[in-house]
Amino acid sequence: MFVSRILGLKCRECGARRRLEATHVCDECFGPLEVEYDYDVIREIVSPDRIARGPRTIWRYRDLLPVEGESVVDIGAGMTPLLRADNLARRLGLRELWIKNDSVNPSYSFKDRVVSVASTRARELGFRVLSCASTGNLACSVAAHAARAGMRACVFIPAGLEAGKILGAAIYGPTLIAVDGHYDDVNRLCQEIADRFEDWAFANINLRPYYSEGSKTLAFEVAEQLGWRAPDHVVVPIGSGSLFTKLWKGYNELLKVGLIANGPPRMSAAQATGCSPVITAFERGDETIVPVRPSGIAKSLALGNPADGYEVIKLIKRSGGSGAAVADREIVDGIKLLAETEGIFTETAGGVTIAVLRRLVESGAIRPDESTVAYVTGNGLKTQEAVAREVEAPVSIPAAFSAFERVWRERELTGAR
Repeated sequence: MFVSRILGLKCRECGARRRLEATHVCDECFGPLEVEYDYDVIREIVSPDRIARGPRTIWRYRDLLPVEGESVVDIGAGMTPLLRADNLARRLGLRELWIKNDSVNPSYSFKDRVVSVASTRARELGFRVLSCASTGNLACSVAAHAARAGMRACVFIPAGLEAGKILGAAIYGPTLIAVDGHYDDVNRLCQEIADRFEDWAFANINLRPYYSEGSKTLAFEVAEQLGWRAPDHVVVPIGSGSLFTKLWKGYNELLKVGLIANGPPRMSAAQATGCSPVITAFERGDETIVPVRPSGIAKSLALGNPADGYEVIKLIKRSGGSGAAVADREIVDGIKLLAETEGIFTETAGGVTIAVLRRLVESGAIRPDESTVAYVTGNGLKTQEAVAREVEAPVSIPAAFSAFERVWRERELTGAR
C-alpha cells in the first residue's frame, strides 16, 4: 500500500492542518502555513547512497521536498561549490571557514532553488501564469523557470532596481512590471492580484509554503559536502527571513531522518543598517518587528516588514546564535574582501554576509575554533553599481614592451597587486 511522505500543510502558530493546496495563511489564526512530512516514511527510504545516485541538482533531495509527481521544472539549480576559505579565514582569525557560493546557480542566485520547487508545484496544481513580488533575484528566477515550464510569466519589481537584475529578468521574455515604491508596496499589490486572479501562481504568496521549502536544500548540500555533518555556525543574510527559518528546518530534518548525527548549527543573521528590523528587534531584546522604510545599497534584502522576522529572532536565541547590521561602506568592503581573498564576486547581499561575519568574529560571537559557513546568495554582476567606483581603472599603455616594463616595475616598487 502506498503511504505518502507528505502529510499536508500545518499552521506554524496554532497547528491547524490543511490539504496540499495553493494557500499560505491559516484560516483559524492567520499564521503561516508550512509543509508537514511523515519523517518515519522518509527515514525508511532516504540514505546517502540514494541521494548520491540522484541528479546533481536540488532534486537529489526529492524525498524531502513537497512535490508529488515525477515531472519537475529543473534548470540545474543546486550542487553549488562549498569552498574552504582559508585565505579569508586567516584574515579573520578563524580555523575553519567555508563559503557556500550560490552565486553560480543558473540565474545567478539561490532563488533558483525555491523557484524550481514552486514552479513544479504550480504545474502540478494546474496554474497558467507564474508570478512573484521581487527585489530582483526572484524575478530573474521566476522568468527563467516559467520559460522552462512553458508557462506565461509576469513579475513585479520595485522601480529603480539595479540594471543587472532588470536585464537578468527581462531576457527570458516575461511581462516585467516596475511598481513605484519599495518591495512592501509591490508585495501588497501582488497579494491583491493573487486574490483576484485564480489561475496565477505567485511563488512567494499563494505558493509560499512550497516555494520556501527549496531553501532547505542549502542545508542539505552543505551537510553532504561536509561528509554528512552540520557545521558549528552559519551566517545567513536576512530579507523576509524565510531562508534563515528553512535552513534551520533543513538541518533538523537531516537529524530526524538520520542523515547527520550533529547539529543543528548556531545560526546568526545578517542585515544592512538601511533595512534592519530583525536585528533592531534582536538587539532590543524582544521579538516585535517594527516595519521600516528601506534605504541603502542592499536592495535584495530591502524588506521593511519581513514575514518571518519574529521567527528568525526566536531561532537565533534557540540556536545560541547572534546577528548584526552593517552600513553601506562595510558592505562594499565585504564584497571586495571576499573577491580579493577567495576569488568570489558577490552582490550586495553577500557583502552584508561577509561584513557581518567579520563583525561577529571581532565581537567574539563566532569563536575561532568553530567550523563556520557563510551563505553567499547572489552574483556580483547583478549589482555592479555598488562597487563600480571602488575598483582600479585599466592601465593604458602603447603596444611596446618597454611601456609594460615601466608600469610593472612601478607597481612592484609601490607594492600594488
